[in-house]
Amino acid sequence: MKNKNKLLLMTYTAVFAALICVTTAFVLHIPVGNGYIHVGDGIIYVAASVLPFPFGMIAASLGGGLADFLSGYYIYIIPTVIIKSLNALCFYLAGRSVKLFSFKSIMVSVASGLVTIVGYFIADFILFGNFGAAFAAVFPGVLQPIGSTLFYCVIAFALDKISFKERISVLNEKNM
Repeated sequence: MKNKNKLLLMTYTAVFAALICVTTAFVLHIPVGNGYIHVGDGIIYVAASVLPFPFGMIAASLGGGLADFLSGYYIYIIPTVIIKSLNALCFYLAGRSVKLFSFKSIMVSVASGLVTIVGYFIADFILFGNFGAAFAAVFPGVLQPIGSTLFYCVIAFALDKISFKERISVLNEKNM
């Protein structure tokens, strides 16, 4: 039974990585400044809310890094892998909510969005060595977490209506 659960966990991790990649690279993908705005972080929030630690982080880093690769933003692959892992880590540090759509999960997604803004500011400063260029990318960078949080709220509400989290409770860390 344990092997079946591990295979199921790896499958869900891969599916979430693919969903993150597709929603980041192709769905509402709007190039701005040094990067692009997308709603893929909303799927990262769902993955971190559903998958046990560290599998949500793995899905986030693989999906985000692959999206940068497919979109031609090669210079951002390493920062993205780090930042998206930290996005998922926010959900693990805050603890699990029974429901995906809750006040706590919305607040954690806002905090995760702040991690994204600060993370890419630091990455831009390191990559370009110019405080002005890094600061200029902050405003467009704010739009992405707002859109991703709204996208997460819609997805989380819908998944709660179909009891998605309970249906995949086999992924609970206690069952591993």
